[in-house]
Amino acid sequence: MTPLSVLFIALSYFGLLFLISLATSGDSSDDAFFVGGKKSPWYLVAFGMVGASLSGITFISVPGAVQGAQFGYMQMVFGYLLGYLIIAAVLMPIYYRLNLTSIYTYLEKRLGFYAYKTGAAFFLVSRVIGAALRLYLVAAVLQLAIFSAWDVPFAATVAITILLIWLYTFRSGIRTIVFTDSLQTFFMLLALVLTIVGLCSQLNFGFADLFKAVDNSNYSQLFFWDWKPGNNFIKQFVSGAFIAIVMTGLDQDMMQKNLSCRSLGDAQKNMFWFSIILVIVNFAFLVLGALLFIYMDANGIAMPERMVNGIAKPASDLVFPTIALNNMPFLVGTTFFIGLLAAAYSSADSALTALTTSFCVDFLDFEKGKSNRGTRYIVHICFSILLFCVILIYNQLANDALIWDIFKAAMFTYGPILGLFSFGILTNRKVHNNFLVVLVCVAAVVISYFINKLDGFEFGFLILPINGLLTFIGLLLISYKNKAMLKR
Repeated sequence: MTPLSVLFIALSYFGLLFLISLATSGDSSDDAFFVGGKKSPWYLVAFGMVGASLSGITFISVPGAVQGAQFGYMQMVFGYLLGYLIIAAVLMPIYYRLNLTSIYTYLEKRLGFYAYKTGAAFFLVSRVIGAALRLYLVAAVLQLAIFSAWDVPFAATVAITILLIWLYTFRSGIRTIVFTDSLQTFFMLLALVLTIVGLCSQLNFGFADLFKAVDNSNYSQLFFWDWKPGNNFIKQFVSGAFIAIVMTGLDQDMMQKNLSCRSLGDAQKNMFWFSIILVIVNFAFLVLGALLFIYMDANGIAMPERMVNGIAKPASDLVFPTIALNNMPFLVGTTFFIGLLAAAYSSADSALTALTTSFCVDFLDFEKGKSNRGTRYIVHICFSILLFCVILIYNQLANDALIWDIFKAAMFTYGPILGLFSFGILTNRKVHNNFLVVLVCVAAVVISYFINKLDGFEFGFLILPINGLLTFIGLLLISYKNKAMLKR
């Protein structure tokens, strides 16, 4: 595929997104932007959430990570199911009962001002990092496929990437995203299926040959039982459950889609079908990853490299795009590129909307029923600029397999949010607007970081629930201290 043909495909795809944006932009009020007027069909939300949850990181990094982790990622995915069950049974009823726009408003109602602002602040940090990493990946592929041939600087590629998101989300926010996410999920899954079919055709594999070849390869181990490494099954399963809880149930980005459903029952149906589809799709991406490396081994294709500070480093994240764009038929390459754009933008566009929503509601105190459109536009622009800056910083530090970078960031930034919500839901104790809440949350992150550095035992992603537990214990101590002071 030539850079010009790839550019034409990209422009055509974004033209379709803009048409959807125009069709859904009749109501540009804050209520429509934040929760879509609570009129979103649950089946569209469920289907769209698959793409938003997987994102461009999964689309590329999960197949690339098969080389080192094999099918071990499924251990976390199985844990997701437990996490989604807890979200549907515990968190969603709370959010709907309180009629929340920002889920962090719950912390204000239950634990007071400082808990509320701290939880919202940690979300903003978490989502900025996560969205920046996702956008970094799609910008890197755009650079590889289009702009490097024309010597366009990477910074310009990033700016174009973010500008396109801003243009089709700034009017109607979640109303537009529910529909664009569904379209983007369709293209992502189409690309997955066609690429697997294309690889099987090139390798002369039938359906039975496909699974036999994957099973006999060096990439198919699913369960890891050694208790010391971070990829131990129990560690990964428990971590997956907590990651699902914090990155979906305690994340304004993902919950904002659920809160746009007509009722709690619809939102719970959405969560059930979303979780089932997600397990199947993640397994299919791992099968694709094994096929990619089998294909590379069979054809003597070298591992792609990425330049980091002038040094060429192996880049498993670029295996899928390199083969799809350079070694597959035109239809597969075209579908892959559209699928990548769809996967990356389905998570990044909603992240930008969620960041805007959280900041407006949680820090600017937007009130329901009042129009603050001008201020909302400014906030939307400011977060776009912030993402641009973070992506350029990450480009100087880029590591292999971004999927793990996403989860590493989540271990520390979502831990305090997990502790705050757990304390509020599992106890009836109060912290009485104590500023010590802020210090406890920050201290939990710092202590977790040093625990994670201990030699002799790899905590892996278990550091996330440990982080949450430290926050929980700190809040418990504050509550006892406050109770003792009140008795004096």
